[in-house]
Amino acid sequence: MIKSYAKINLALNVTGKKTHLHKIESLVSFIDLHDLIILKKIDKKNHKVIFKGKFSKNIVKVNTVTNLLKLLDKKNLLNNQKFDIKIVKNIPQEAGMGGGSMNAASLINFFINQKILKIKKNDLIKLMNQIGSDVILGINPSSAILLSNGDIKKYKNKIKFHILVTKPNFGCSTKYIYSKVNSFSKPQFNPPKQKLFEAKYLKNLDNDLEKVALNKYPELKRMKSYLSSLPNALFARMSGSGSSIVAYFHSKKACKKAHIQYIQKFNSHWCIESKTI
Repeated sequence: MIKSYAKINLALNVTGKKTHLHKIESLVSFIDLHDLIILKKIDKKNHKVIFKGKFSKNIVKVNTVTNLLKLLDKKNLLNNQKFDIKIVKNIPQEAGMGGGSMNAASLINFFINQKILKIKKNDLIKLMNQIGSDVILGINPSSAILLSNGDIKKYKNKIKFHILVTKPNFGCSTKYIYSKVNSFSKPQFNPPKQKLFEAKYLKNLDNDLEKVALNKYPELKRMKSYLSSLPNALFARMSGSGSSIVAYFHSKKACKKAHIQYIQKFNSHWCIESKTI
């Protein structure tokens, strides 16, 4: 059984645009919310991939996991082995937490650790970029700074926050949110420094995608405003392109209290307590 952890963006700057994709820099961490992946070898012609759990509805047949398997088979990197893969989805879709990309990354980690997949670093990077731009962050997941040139600086020291992860009953389309970005920020995270992950620095940073998302969805604006006003909240910020908004706390007790207050105010929303790992 593999735990596929959710990714959160503590801060995100859109610094420009390449031909099709935007250039971003981001402070990234992982939280203990995770999907579960159960897999076994099968003696069949094709892989079998099924999704179960609360957030398994509406996952299309062609997805990050099937795309990964198709690419690995095309290059014969699994030595013709086929797998039965069941994924229990605990991470909501269209939430800005990279659930699908982290599923693909978790499978790559498993195949490499089990010595099923033997691949050079450059070829691995090319493979991941074909699946999704954030898959690379889930390879040996740890807190990281993603620079706008694509470089990643990882940190082993754990960043410690208790967090309240909230999501309304709608998701945000990553494609749509990025399509509406029309101004860019100056890069702030180069050279990368671990101190950027300290609360006193984080609370003065932003997620550039919030402007678009909060403008389109007033509910997100209400959520962020309420979370920011909660007692002992260090700051509140959208993760990725939304629609999850995360409030950060130093203590578990403060987070728990905030959880109780939040569900009284927004009782139709999904909301969980978690922590950075």
